[in-house]
Amino acid sequence: MIDTGDIDVFLGLDVGKGEHHATAVTPAGKKAFDKRLPNTEPKLRELFSKLKAKHGTVLVVVDQPASIGALPLAVARDMGCPVAYLPGLTMRRIADLYPGEAKTDARDAFIIADAARAMPHTLRAIDGEDETIAELEMIVGFDDDLAGEATRVANRLHGLLTQIHPSLERVLGPRLQHPAVLTLLERFGSPVQIRKAGRRRLVTLLRPKAPRMAERLVEEIFAALDEQTVTVPGTEAAALIVPSLARSLAAVLDQRKLLAGRIEELLEDHPLSKVLTSMPGVGVRTGARILIEVGDGSTFPTAGHLAAYAGLAPATRSSGSSIRGEQPSRRGNKQLKRAFFLSAFAALGDPASRAYYDRKIAQGKHHTQALLCLARRRADVLFAMLRDGTFYEPQPSAARQGVQTA
Repeated sequence: MIDTGDIDVFLGLDVGKGEHHATAVTPAGKKAFDKRLPNTEPKLRELFSKLKAKHGTVLVVVDQPASIGALPLAVARDMGCPVAYLPGLTMRRIADLYPGEAKTDARDAFIIADAARAMPHTLRAIDGEDETIAELEMIVGFDDDLAGEATRVANRLHGLLTQIHPSLERVLGPRLQHPAVLTLLERFGSPVQIRKAGRRRLVTLLRPKAPRMAERLVEEIFAALDEQTVTVPGTEAAALIVPSLARSLAAVLDQRKLLAGRIEELLEDHPLSKVLTSMPGVGVRTGARILIEVGDGSTFPTAGHLAAYAGLAPATRSSGSSIRGEQPSRRGNKQLKRAFFLSAFAALGDPASRAYYDRKIAQGKHHTQALLCLARRRADVLFAMLRDGTFYEPQPSAARQGVQTA
């Protein structure tokens, strides 16, 4: 929790691309400023200077610490003003406590400022010195965008191949992101073109990209081609589209490889890197996402708070005797939840994690439910690791087994 005992004025910024709405309140709850503010350094400095001169220490609170909220935070830090972040989900819940249903920038700015004044425990600290986190957040965000684009293009390719030749898609589909398959589709976009190229030419083309798989893959391709003798309408059009989509997918995957290298470098430079990656299933991308969203874990009082923030804590449903039970939460930080979920799936090769997963399956839970349970347990483990600064313990002592077995 952020200490607000020495704060003389709370400045809430509902940030925007061209301008922000700024509302300042005193510790007594009285408004000291309430106007729109251009998103420029001179205007920000002017406001911060006036508030400091008139009131004293100014706490600057935003609802978005990155992108459009980055400049106000940078200016505030440069002027010696403490800064904080009110998560969007928390803000939406707090907004229900205030009268009125209007959604305006002025109302949001006031809620941010007043929440900082009256409920400082809802704020999250922003470490202005950690440049690694800032760079990681930007690169990982771009990598997430590329991952979405890769999925979109791959799905389009799957759809086209399934439409014109289902048997061929069954062979190429599971390997669609393999460089050899993308090279094949870039050169030959239709079943007819692939057949005309011949086995020997295809093996020569694919061998540099897949030395051990080339001959087997070519044989599977021709076996699939023999299963269909008719030409489906639209095949000629697909022959024009498939090579373009294959080139696009290859380019996106190449970009992700370059980003992965930079993400790994940044992650290794952070002191918590070895702690995070010591946990089975936490790789470069999931480790970076967890570091961005959780940091050193100090903003979460307990492991339960971390799990709730990640949307991993089950939501209890109870009403008299007719509704009883728990359901997966639909709230929380979706990116962090996804990182925990993916790392739990990747950790199934770890004996302790697999044993816990199998126990949940034996209790009647299906695959996704069991993985969510494992992710929840791993959130507890991760919290303890960050709190104590210790590495993952694959075989914890009996005294700690109930706390740190993932």
